[in-house]
Amino acid sequence: MGRGAQSLVRVAVVVRAGAAPLWWLGVFAAGIGLLVPGLTGRRIGVLAGAALFIVTAAAVAVVRRRRYVHFAEAATRAGRTDYLQDRRVTVRAWRRAHRWQLLAAFVVAVGISFALPAAGGAVLAGAGAGLWAKTWWLGHRESRAGTLLWLRSDWTARGPVGRPVKGFRSTGIAAGDAAPGGARRR
Repeated sequence: MGRGAQSLVRVAVVVRAGAAPLWWLGVFAAGIGLLVPGLTGRRIGVLAGAALFIVTAAAVAVVRRRRYVHFAEAATRAGRTDYLQDRRVTVRAWRRAHRWQLLAAFVVAVGISFALPAAGGAVLAGAGAGLWAKTWWLGHRESRAGTLLWLRSDWTARGPVGRPVKGFRSTGIAAGDAAPGGARRR
């Protein structure tokens, strides 16, 4: 990259990258949890899991929303020399960087099933559903504003609105290979 050039990743793609692994690991862990009777019994475990799924999905969908709104409103225009990273590259990098955390979360969810069947898997699946809801919200916001939100790729280690993030960049709606919300462009 030339002088002043920076690699930018889509905010919605970074958020969306964790949704599918969390959802599927949660569903798989809940399925394993149903095989184990647990200390409380399957019925109580499944009911508690359903409640935890709803609470987790709602919490993940709304957490740090003010910070997203603040950065979106203060977003500066991306420069001509900025490099817009591919959607696949962003997803692959995020999943590779978080694979051990995902594995640990899956092991904990299966372990919880011995006490409360299917509840740990429901929490993981709820986190995945909450991330999808957050990307839907981001996509709606991007479509309404007519801009796509980006951030520097070296700031994504602690999340798209973590402590190192100083602000977002914006481009027109046609930039990059991902639609508003981070889904594949059709």
